[in-house]
Amino acid sequence: MAISTDNITSQMRKGFLEYCILLLINKKPYYTSDIIEELRSAKLIVVEGTLYPLLTRLKNSGLLDYQWVESTQGPPRKYYALTDNGKLFLKDLDGAWTDIKQVVEFIKSNQ
Repeated sequence: MAISTDNITSQMRKGFLEYCILLLINKKPYYTSDIIEELRSAKLIVVEGTLYPLLTRLKNSGLLDYQWVESTQGPPRKYYALTDNGKLFLKDLDGAWTDIKQVVEFIKSNQ
């Protein structure tokens, strides 16, 4: 029986999706469809059904806030931005990512 990497790959993507979203929003306030487009550009495919609950959870955790901005092309748009707590949280995630990356690179280089 052949073993597929699909499940592990999916779990890895879920694990760093939140980090990638926070990295994007740290640059500037983002509208949801712009977040999806940026992630697609990075080859990380995310659908609205995954993103909206994640953004809501991050907001409810005090890491994100949003602002309604009038649009010339329809209804107002909700733009997400990091809170001060979100910036601190992202800094901690940066440290964790660096540690994880160093471990993997160390193991790969010692094979």
